[in-house]
Amino acid sequence: IKCEEVIKDEAGNVVELHCTYDPESKTGGATANRKVKGTIHWVSAEDAIEAEVRLYDYLIETDENGEVPADFLAAVNKKSLEVVEHALIEPSASFTAVGTHYQFLRTGYFVVDKDTTPEKLVFNRVVGLKDSWAKAKKG
Repeated sequence: IKCEEVIKDEAGNVVELHCTYDPESKTGGATANRKVKGTIHWVSAEDAIEAEVRLYDYLIETDENGEVPADFLAAVNKKSLEVVEHALIEPSASFTAVGTHYQFLRTGYFVVDKDTTPEKLVFNRVVGLKDSWAKAKKG
């Protein structure tokens, strides 16, 4: 499915998507007649389960040359960890094990944390993705 047009209301909220379906691009099987850049698996908010997602960033901020200041404690990134308490994920992830790796949509690669319990799933971002979507919108 390819989004061809996005319709927004006066407030800028998305209210409608115009899409096309290309059966020749189906991936993962013998029917794939051409290669696509990627496949996105959408998660239904109605069926999703909640998880805690930890988004790690650089611990030490560097200058424009990539150098760490002499007083590195002054360069500690106070925003090096963002915790998303109620992220919505695919229900099948509830059967996961500590150490299992996943790729989350346009965000990065995550691993199941040792803090995970049957009642609370916890994922740590280990590698972020290049933001080619934002780059494409600029260019």
